[in-house]
Amino acid sequence: MPPPSGAAGLFVSVEPATGAEVWRGRIGDIDGAVARAQRTWPNWAALPLANRIELLRRFANEARKDADALATLVARETGKPAWDAREEVDRVIAGVEHAIRAYAERSGQRRFDSALAGRTAVRHKPHGVLAVITPFNNPAHVPASHIVPALIAGNAVVLKPSEKAPGTAEALVRCLHRAGIPAAVAQVVQGGPEQGQALVGHDGIDGVLFTGSARVGIGINRRLAARPDRLAVLEMGGNNPIVVTDTPKITDAAALVIQSAFLSSGQRCTAARRLIVTERMYDPLIAEVKALADRLVVGAPFDETVPFMGPVTDNHAADGLTESFLYLLSHGGRAIKHLVRLNDSLPFLSPAIIDVTAMEQRPDVELFGPILQVVRVPDLDAAIAEANATRFGLTASLIGGSPQDYNRFWANVRAGIVNWNRPTTGPNDSTPLGGAGLSGNHHPGGAYLADSVAYPVASGEMDQPRAMIGVGLA
Repeated sequence: MPPPSGAAGLFVSVEPATGAEVWRGRIGDIDGAVARAQRTWPNWAALPLANRIELLRRFANEARKDADALATLVARETGKPAWDAREEVDRVIAGVEHAIRAYAERSGQRRFDSALAGRTAVRHKPHGVLAVITPFNNPAHVPASHIVPALIAGNAVVLKPSEKAPGTAEALVRCLHRAGIPAAVAQVVQGGPEQGQALVGHDGIDGVLFTGSARVGIGINRRLAARPDRLAVLEMGGNNPIVVTDTPKITDAAALVIQSAFLSSGQRCTAARRLIVTERMYDPLIAEVKALADRLVVGAPFDETVPFMGPVTDNHAADGLTESFLYLLSHGGRAIKHLVRLNDSLPFLSPAIIDVTAMEQRPDVELFGPILQVVRVPDLDAAIAEANATRFGLTASLIGGSPQDYNRFWANVRAGIVNWNRPTTGPNDSTPLGGAGLSGNHHPGGAYLADSVAYPVASGEMDQPRAMIGVGLA
């Protein structure tokens, strides 16, 4: 959807929880931003790595100073509960040290010496100017998780955030500038899909770091298909399975399912969309999951009764999720807990659970919200087959089972993140974040983004020329 327009060139963001205006600003100048970045990035890349790292650590300190204000802004623009927003800001701050360690581990200089052959060295170079395009659901952490590694490596970045969370992106970039990072090296350009498409296709861009839906990511991939010289890092969503097999800990298993499916109102790329349950576990687990879901508090970010879930991003999303639930219901799904629109004018939805075992064709789509689809299967092998019945492959979790069961699950399930007795959500920033199929293009983020934001250069080196031709001379 295009950003809500006011006067020419202006748009606003609004609070999902209240409809009140949060931010108002102008649509950005893509050409101007890219030109400024092109002029400035060589000087940034020429700085010693230690200097760039020091400036990023100062950024962490600036974000720490502004943590309360940043968390408030995140909560207002996304609708997520205040505690959830604060956890996101804490990840931004902690992520700087994660990125520094990752760069040292994965992109450090290597040197091999030989008395006869001289030196062979491996060092890394930045690409240049990188476009960073990010979604609304984690408007501080996701941009920072791309920007910080890119800047450490010596790139300049132009951030085009979601039109639904422009204020958070602007506040984040202000922290970068206050830390001493040049304004032209880290820029934000506001706008909607049109500005994102213009940035991806701009001749001055050397690569794109994208997080968002598979539909948009596929479009970016097509746009860059004829440009193998351009970096494309695509982190997309998932139709993620959480599998529950034999375990005596029913209450704990249910809590893990709830966390996986309904944190941030199900608006996480790693959220569980499908609960796959073996026959023996079905009745006790579903009863416990439903009982827990019935107790979840849905409310505005700063409500006195602390909510577990806030609204979804807007009324358009709420309408789409309602239609999706009705589609599942009318095509063989059995409601365990109905999706309820809690406010006709605002996008508050209750958590919903629906058994889709009897559906002949289950839609392989990412329903980005609080709808959990349940599939009953006879055993773990059938559960793994069902987990793999998707074009996506971001994250998968096994709850219960033995170490041997987990080994079989890990070896056979198709996903970039595979957990055991842990939720599908909340990946560790010290590990790779990415998936297979429509979930990514094998350039994972997280700690492994260091592999993408700088490219390795191999060098054969000797202090003096020394060579001879030993064969083939007349």
